[in-house]
Amino acid sequence: MKQYKDTFEIIFFARGGQGAKTASELVAHAAVNEGKFVKAFPFFGPERSGAPTKMFLRIAKTKLRTQEPVTDPDAVVVMDETVLDGQDVANNLDEHEVLIVNSKRTGEEIRKEVPHFKGKIYAIDANGIAIRVIGSPNPNMVLVGQLLKITAVVSLESAAEVFRGVFLEKIGKDLTEKNIQAMEAGYDEL
Repeated sequence: MKQYKDTFEIIFFARGGQGAKTASELVAHAAVNEGKFVKAFPFFGPERSGAPTKMFLRIAKTKLRTQEPVTDPDAVVVMDETVLDGQDVANNLDEHEVLIVNSKRTGEEIRKEVPHFKGKIYAIDANGIAIRVIGSPNPNMVLVGQLLKITAVVSLESAAEVFRGVFLEKIGKDLTEKNIQAMEAGYDEL
């Protein structure tokens, strides 16, 4: 993974309801807490749950002025591997950038679907880990943990702190801690 000089850009590909918005906002808030500047915004219309969505996230060391969608990401996170069938998730990723895919398959098996991408593919069974740790197949926190381990764009501690701050009252202590454990499991999975 290349070190970013000023701006680091991420695209989350998912299906509605998988938590891509929550994941990108969590990383964005952690970055702000670390003194960085962010822009995070979705790309979807009035689609129903299950429709393909994208979340764009920019993290920078200086103020961000652009409002444009991310077109040349440094990392791509695919929360549902079925979006590989209809979208070029590796568009503009070079050999120094990363593709993280929620899948039971290996990175080399996934590469057959994105043969033009020459960088590193990280495959992780985020659904399986989430079922084991949280009790539901929501992959977002596992994938956040994996993203943070690979990119170091924000610390795991910052992300966990933000998650507690936002969700402790909403979902309770037990489920909050299980989600943080899922994030840690994704971080430790490499």
